[in-house]
Amino acid sequence: MRAVSCRFVVLAAFAAAVLSPAGAQLQFPSADSAQQAPNPLTDTTVEPGKIILFDLEARFAKDVAAHGGAGFASWFAPDGILLGNGAAPLIGQVAIAKSATWLTKDYQLTWTPTDAIMGPSGDIGYTWSHYEGHSKDANGNPILVSGRFITIWRKEPDGSWKVALDAGANEPPEAGDCCKLPPAGH
Repeated sequence: MRAVSCRFVVLAAFAAAVLSPAGAQLQFPSADSAQQAPNPLTDTTVEPGKIILFDLEARFAKDVAAHGGAGFASWFAPDGILLGNGAAPLIGQVAIAKSATWLTKDYQLTWTPTDAIMGPSGDIGYTWSHYEGHSKDANGNPILVSGRFITIWRKEPDGSWKVALDAGANEPPEAGDCCKLPPAGH
């Protein structure tokens, strides 16, 4: 009974706010008003923490472009975690380094963060965006894998910043691919 009356009070308060003269001026965002992440190079209101995280991501991406998997793994904390799409979690920089063995001539991983949020303490934050992985199959045909990621950054006791957790998920299948049946006999 308490849950029902509590829900009623919340619903009544919401209705009163929306129907009041002040609430009538509320504007809900439309699909046309998608917000863009601020560009720290042109937006003077960007918080310093966001700039730190964008800089970390830029240096991380530069190392990966130059050194491949070894550059990728080097940014993880000793207890860092890598959550890959459909793969078992990799825990620890050593485990991540053992799996991140790709060379830049075989695979190029690229990304630019869309947004970054620094925690109030200034020693932990996260970035997120879209990534692309470019490689070639055995016949030399290009392969593109793309998806979304979130990276949680943590300031270490020595003052350096390391990746505490990186998680990625591939883009969903192309429209229509979800409903195709496998060929008969498979």
